[in-house]
Amino acid sequence: MTSNKNRLCETKRNQLISKMRQEEQQRQSGYREQALKLFPHVCGRCGRDFEGKKVRELTVHHKDHNHDNNPPNGSNWELLCIYCHEHEHTRGVQEARLEGTANQSDQLESLSYSPFAALAKKIEEKK
Repeated sequence: MTSNKNRLCETKRNQLISKMRQEEQQRQSGYREQALKLFPHVCGRCGRDFEGKKVRELTVHHKDHNHDNNPPNGSNWELLCIYCHEHEHTRGVQEARLEGTANQSDQLESLSYSPFAALAKKIEEKK
């Protein structure tokens, strides 16, 4: 009896996950398709040109980081290649580490926390 109940729970969970993924994909494909129609297929940072199958490497970056802010004129979007998009989202974290200005709570919340980020500065101070 328990195994049947577990299978039911697992089936419901899989259905829910599948539905959530489909909804997210639909939401993203809407503004992605719009952005690809509005803008040339060029990365807004590195200037790389994308054609054919390579267009899939272009992502839509929300300038204000609010994924629900999708104006039809595309004023909150820019097309970035996957590498520049990743750099854009980690830029603030890396700058704070280099400057040593990030406080302890910011570092703990970061998924890419580096315990040795300010090590060079501390070694310099001891000299």
